[in-house]
Amino acid sequence: MTKPVRVAVTGAAGQIGYSLLFRIASGELFGPNTPVRLHLVELPAAIKGAEGTAMELEDCGFPTLDGIEIHDSPEKGFEGINWALLVGSKPRGPGMERNDLIRDNGPIFVAQGRALARAASDVRICVVGNPCNTNALIAQHNCRDVPATRFSAMTMLDENRAKAQLAIKAGVNVGQVKNLAIWGNHSSTMVPDFDNALIGNKPVTEVITDRKWLENDFFATVQKRGAAIIAARGKSSAASAASACIDHVKRFLTKTPSGEWFSAAVPSDGKLYDIPAGLIFSYPVRSKGDGTYEIVKDLKLTPFAREMIGRTTKELLEEREVVKDLLG
Repeated sequence: MTKPVRVAVTGAAGQIGYSLLFRIASGELFGPNTPVRLHLVELPAAIKGAEGTAMELEDCGFPTLDGIEIHDSPEKGFEGINWALLVGSKPRGPGMERNDLIRDNGPIFVAQGRALARAASDVRICVVGNPCNTNALIAQHNCRDVPATRFSAMTMLDENRAKAQLAIKAGVNVGQVKNLAIWGNHSSTMVPDFDNALIGNKPVTEVITDRKWLENDFFATVQKRGAAIIAARGKSSAASAASACIDHVKRFLTKTPSGEWFSAAVPSDGKLYDIPAGLIFSYPVRSKGDGTYEIVKDLKLTPFAREMIGRTTKELLEEREVVKDLLG
């Protein structure tokens, strides 16, 4: 067994954390020969819940679980970590506007960004807590010690949702759907790029010829899926979000096969697809297999896709303006 990978999970006592931690501890994420030491980070009021989760993790007897630490602050919880999975954030309440949520969550990610200075030199960060793009931007700006390219926000859940909808429509297994990129913000403006996606090595538009359905019903279903789940079960997505987080990290740790890509929100440098520099923007990306990546270049975008990407870009610029005083 090699040196343990230290993984911090914020919001560890929450629904997503509960669904996520057991899969990490089992060896599913880093493999059966890599021990994992979990740092469970919670608010002081939720520490009892984190302690209960830790008991259950111990009771599973996972050979890959090297140990568990429980912390009530990111300053302690991030010390020496290799991965920070920033799951915890304040949920949107009844009548709350998106900008209110952004302002409420902003200080949380200011503190977490500053605390990441205590992490290991090779730390990588995945932000899950919403609004994840802008939360990642805040954390990144408050952690100048860590390269910006090590920060990402999770849009893999949106990709998985989009693939599932295309597979259902086409009557195929979801494994046949590839290269479905999500552009922009993890919000109701996200852009699931069906024009560059494949079903069984054929363009989606050749398999599903109803373009009206693709531009309307498909888009709306993917963009509003989170709200639909809340309406159906009375709670936000948990198991699917945790599964997407596992997929996100795995994709960064595994070299992407030639000609393929996946979705992740990463820092824009202003050089590709007319996206302004400095946003945390979801692109089609390829991993080099060591945590580093490249944005896929030269994809053809239809006028429809460009219009939709323009809308999600505008939203992210507006969100950045809301938190400009928090970008240290």
